[in-house]
Amino acid sequence: MTEHSPLILLVEDEPQLRRFLRPMLRAQNYRLVEAETAREGVALAHSHNPDVILLDLGLPDGDGVEVTRQIRVWSPVPIIVISARGKEQDKVGALDAGADDYLIKPFGSAELLARLRVALRHAARGSLPTPDAVHTFGDVRVDLGRRTVHRGEVEVHLTPHEYKLLVTLIHNVGKVVTHRQLLREVWGPGAQENHYLRVYMGQLRQKLEEDPARPRWLATDAGVGYRLRDEPAR
Repeated sequence: MTEHSPLILLVEDEPQLRRFLRPMLRAQNYRLVEAETAREGVALAHSHNPDVILLDLGLPDGDGVEVTRQIRVWSPVPIIVISARGKEQDKVGALDAGADDYLIKPFGSAELLARLRVALRHAARGSLPTPDAVHTFGDVRVDLGRRTVHRGEVEVHLTPHEYKLLVTLIHNVGKVVTHRQLLREVWGPGAQENHYLRVYMGQLRQKLEEDPARPRWLATDAGVGYRLRDEPAR
């Protein structure tokens, strides 16, 4: 471990979980700072500029959703929520507040480490693709500058709404994008009909997935939203 190793800020008041995570993260060459309260977590985020934040929601002096909102005012740092709250509204609330990912306790170490690797890759690439960027997944190639989509050598025609939906997912690759966020980005702030998303996501899968019934790239997070995977489902 060196001073250039990624720095993880763990905001968690449960001693047993901190004892579990501490050796696991250090064994993977991550540096670690820890906070037990919301106030301390925000302060350490300011002073240490971590590469990723692991954030519990149920903190003794406040809610992790509010911590997320405070940090998002000034920092794009990836935030992975780790929480025992498994209801859809808890996930949606955290993601809409600015969290990048959500893990429900108890979780496996392999899954957490995979989510950390994804978060660090996104941070290294920057928050958004440049206007002339080309994004590829599987045999699909999306040229954002020319606004073209190809599967292999064949150009795929997307409707304007399908294209906006795909680009929104590309801008958030690897992250769950909530129904509310997608409706706002694609149809405007007044849109509330989730069935639009089901229809258009189904159409995108028909056009871009090898097996639309078993999508490897355009994933559903049930009751919450959709995600463009940064690695294919197995």
